[in-house]
Amino acid sequence: MKIRKSILVVAAIAAVGTLCSLTLPQEPEKAKNLKVLPKNMEHEELITVMKGFNAALGVKCNFCHEPRKDDPKKLDFASDANEHKGIARDMLRMTQRINKKFFKGSETMSVTCYTCHNGNKEPKVKPDAAPEAAK
Repeated sequence: MKIRKSILVVAAIAAVGTLCSLTLPQEPEKAKNLKVLPKNMEHEELITVMKGFNAALGVKCNFCHEPRKDDPKKLDFASDANEHKGIARDMLRMTQRINKKFFKGSETMSVTCYTCHNGNKEPKVKPDAAPEAAK
């Protein structure tokens, strides 16, 4: 009888613990080491911005983010070890200055990473050669 009560108590505690973990919303991890982007940026908004960088430069996350030391299969998003991350910050500051000065914060008219990169890691310094006209 005592064993049955003990089992029931343990089962009840386990059930309550499981229900609590299912019903409590998990707080997304706060971004660390944001130097140009707003420090209070929501996680989903940060992911959207990062995906925009991916598309504008045609790169994956590991272009700017270093692998974690404890698990090289994962990225250390807070690390500044990758020089591309510093370059990206400089470029972001540059586009913010251009947009503030020339476009007064307009979203319809603005300079973005894609303006120069057009889906390439490096911006092209001159256009591709035009195809020769048919004779």
